[in-house]
Amino acid sequence: MTTPNRITLLLALSVPVAVALSAINPPSGSVWFLEIFWCLGYWGFLAATFPRFRFSNTAYAIAAFWCILQAIGAHYTFEAVPLTQDCFGFERNHFDRIAHFVVGLNALLITEFLFRKKITNGIFAAAAGGFFVIVAVAGLWELVEWLYAAYDGGEAGAAFLGSQGDIWDAQKDILCDTLGGLVAGTFFFFKTRCEKVRQNAFPCA
Repeated sequence: MTTPNRITLLLALSVPVAVALSAINPPSGSVWFLEIFWCLGYWGFLAATFPRFRFSNTAYAIAAFWCILQAIGAHYTFEAVPLTQDCFGFERNHFDRIAHFVVGLNALLITEFLFRKKITNGIFAAAAGGFFVIVAVAGLWELVEWLYAAYDGGEAGAAFLGSQGDIWDAQKDILCDTLGGLVAGTFFFFKTRCEKVRQNAFPCA
């Protein structure tokens, strides 16, 4: 059975704390629930699978970071998070763009699973697999947002969609996911390649 180390324990605790803090007087309880549902589901899935398959600390840190961003967005609603507008003076709140980029970074978890379970033995193929899966998830997520916003037809639906009047919002969100996936795939490729080279006593460069 896999035993958690100090880092994974800290990460495991950080998400419930962030969720608990985000639940304190959110402006919209319905939006909070909609956003936090995915965070709890994802983190719960990782906790449930931990005894059977352990991802790297880097992968868990990325997942925890996304959950924390999701909790912040759930509390304020993504279009009203104060940090990006108050500190940088942007006309549009770009907090959701940051969160989508971090979503893309979660391709690392998919890539690690594909490679270590030997679904593919190629480093590049595993990185590409993680990238394509995360881009597909990004597209499906935009469909979920659209369908719920159309179903709700009110403020909660608009806040969940978070387009802020940008007709190209969905495409830009997917682009941020894609860029995050590229970064994660590139990181995995060179990190794994160097590890294999070191095992054979050759330099990485």
